[in-house]
Amino acid sequence: MIQKKVDIICPLYNAQDYIKGLHASLLNQKRVDINKFRYVLTECSDNTEAFLKDNNINYKKINKKEFSHSVTRETEALESDADILVFITQDIVIEDELWLYNLVKDVNDEDIVATYSRQLTKFNNIEKYTRESNYPEVDIIKSKDSIDEMGLKAFFFSDATSAISAKVFKELNGYDQKKLPFSEDMYIAYKIIMNGYKIKYCSESQVYHSHDFTLKEIYDRYKLAGQFFKENSYLDDYGTTDSGAKLAFYILKRIFEEKRFELLLRYPFDMGARFIGMKVGKK
Repeated sequence: MIQKKVDIICPLYNAQDYIKGLHASLLNQKRVDINKFRYVLTECSDNTEAFLKDNNINYKKINKKEFSHSVTRETEALESDADILVFITQDIVIEDELWLYNLVKDVNDEDIVATYSRQLTKFNNIEKYTRESNYPEVDIIKSKDSIDEMGLKAFFFSDATSAISAKVFKELNGYDQKKLPFSEDMYIAYKIIMNGYKIKYCSESQVYHSHDFTLKEIYDRYKLAGQFFKENSYLDDYGTTDSGAKLAFYILKRIFEEKRFELLLRYPFDMGARFIGMKVGKK
């Protein structure tokens, strides 16, 4: 049993299709006592708030202008009295009762101060291969020593499901009160690594996080990513273009290995949407 206090921080927006199953799976976690659920509901038009009220679940409500991927999470983190902050998104699917235990068991305040889960997809699309590339079957511990070998991937980190020492998060001033458009998780990962701490990728802590984005949605996401890299241009020193090229090559290799030739029709447009979106965002 994990003795440390753990808070779950989760932004919600039009989450009625997710919240019932998500909350039930969180309550079902073993060997960890959750100190507090810190749901933040951005005003929406569905029945998410009714579910939270009917089930006496703690939440805070904000308007759309207040929401920020970074500041919304940071505000909850700084108000928390927990030892470990667990950040999740509303659309993950948790099927393992030990997901949370495997995520938080190695988090401490001195060495491994942050962890993140393995993400799988239920769709058999190009995203399957991006998940394989970003979330392998073996654990990885990343530190300053990893930068020469891994480049930008040393700072890869996903708050779709992650944990951070509350003490260190506050010590590093979180996201510095910046309203980041995207990649707030990479922003904090860079600070963690460069301040001499370690991040662990926990392959046994698994969730499903499945998307089937349109080309427009992919373009929009990478445009936001481009804006993030423009505003945090020091990250370009670690090979943003090289990282994207390696991912594109890996996806193509896996398509041929699995003889998924129907994906070749999608592949150039998918990669093009990513490339153009990133370029436009950086301008």
